[in-house]
Amino acid sequence: MADRDKATDQMKLWKEARGSQRPDVLTTGAGVPVGDKLNLMTAGPRGPLLVQDVVFTDEMAHFDRERIPERVVHAKGAGAFGYFEVTHDITRYCKAKVFEHVGKTTPIAIRFSTVAGESGSADTVRDPRGFAVKFYTDEGNWDLTGNNTPIFFIRDALLFPSFIHSQKRNPQTHLKDPDMVWDFWSLRPESLHQVSFLFSDRGIPDGHRHMNGYGSHTFKLVNAQGQSVYCKFHYKTDQGIKNLPVEEADRLASTDPDYSIRDLYNAISNGNFPSWTFYIQVMTFEQAENWQWNPFDLTKVWPHKDFPLIPVGRLVLNRNPVNYFAEVEQLAFDPSNMPPGIEPSPDKMLQGRLFSYPDTHRHRLGANYLQLPVNCPYRTHVANYQRDGPMCMFDNQGGAPNYFPNSFSAPDTQPRFIESKCKVSPDVARYNSADDDNVTQVRTFFTEVLNEAERERLCQNMAGHMKGAQLFIQKRLCKHSWGKKRLIFRSFRWIYVIIYFIFLQVQNLMAVHPDYGTRVQTLLDKYNTEGKKNTVHVYTRGGASAVAAASKM
Repeated sequence: MADRDKATDQMKLWKEARGSQRPDVLTTGAGVPVGDKLNLMTAGPRGPLLVQDVVFTDEMAHFDRERIPERVVHAKGAGAFGYFEVTHDITRYCKAKVFEHVGKTTPIAIRFSTVAGESGSADTVRDPRGFAVKFYTDEGNWDLTGNNTPIFFIRDALLFPSFIHSQKRNPQTHLKDPDMVWDFWSLRPESLHQVSFLFSDRGIPDGHRHMNGYGSHTFKLVNAQGQSVYCKFHYKTDQGIKNLPVEEADRLASTDPDYSIRDLYNAISNGNFPSWTFYIQVMTFEQAENWQWNPFDLTKVWPHKDFPLIPVGRLVLNRNPVNYFAEVEQLAFDPSNMPPGIEPSPDKMLQGRLFSYPDTHRHRLGANYLQLPVNCPYRTHVANYQRDGPMCMFDNQGGAPNYFPNSFSAPDTQPRFIESKCKVSPDVARYNSADDDNVTQVRTFFTEVLNEAERERLCQNMAGHMKGAQLFIQKRLCKHSWGKKRLIFRSFRWIYVIIYFIFLQVQNLMAVHPDYGTRVQTLLDKYNTEGKKNTVHVYTRGGASAVAAASKM
């Protein structure tokens, strides 16, 4: 027999854990004992099914409704449970009770995922990884819905649906379409940083245990004195960074598409509990005002030399889910879940997610999704004026008043929990941020973070994927592309007069670094030349019918 792991032996281990217990009595969903689950109730051995066969209707009706909508992004994932332990005091920055003293532990749930693939897709594809952490704190749930990268493809939430559509399937062919992927990326130069990270070695992590996690967004921390700073969250793997070579990732995609889920499950089952060291970066309001970049721009990092990592604690996973659907598929993360002391910043992507995430959970799981055990803020007492709705699972807050204000000792507000003040003075408008220096940090990543071998693999990986896109898209990304916009006005003589031309530069790989653009373009030229050599051309006379052409073959 081939070597078997804990994941493969799950049912065997479940049976062993029951010991000498006799099997439970099989029942319907209503708890009624079932005597026969192998044969339909029919009128005679060859007769039709009877409507009174409630064993069948109970079983089939539930089966027909088993599936819920999968997540529109991050559909394929793994989850586990554990704890967060404070190892360093940061109460000077934040009053949240989750950080109130060294040694404090808080239960957590973490879900890892790919982004663009469907629920059945392979774990080892080149894709960012979701890294979402739910802290079950004394002051309600805190959800950090981050990724394994500190940056993202876009900085404006209005672009998010289009970005995701470009990474999904073509609406007619239902195939992944490199034209869609690279057309969007090449038209939005702010994506260059994340695209470069994606096609580097870290684009294919070796499972979930060997990658870092990031809150990615900028948040605001408030201390007990009401003083505020901006903050970023980081969690660095204690197992060490490991990535998969392209060839190994491709092999695993065909032989073990659930590789990362299996690796995490087996590690925890074997007592090899994965952990991450939790850090923050802090930026004062004054620093934010004077910093060379927008501190709320999700396409940029805060350099560690300017804003060093401050250790906070550890994330440890020590329990696998008892049931995947109940504890992972229904696990819902919402970045608007923040306890007192942690608040949102003006980050446009974060602001968009504050609405989108709870909205999609209400669609997938129902209006009362926060009553599901895995989402329930069980370490605090929920008291509000929300009532009823599908799948209300508790006492619906009994006989307490369902309106506010009232005179009957029902839940009341506490001024000490009012959010901190912030100044908002600019004009309300739609501000275009497409050209907010999309290249400087990418250049640093290419020239200083990566070594020569890593730069070469980055260019090979990028060209190998981009070769499927049309030539004009390839050229747009690799070379300087100049477009012109003609501004005209109509004179009283109805004569069009050209006033001037404005030349707009599309920033791309060549703008990041000439070597970057040249390497990728050289590889693409090679692929395109080879493609032409391998193309079979079929020539027919103009107007010749298919039948006539076939008769001469």
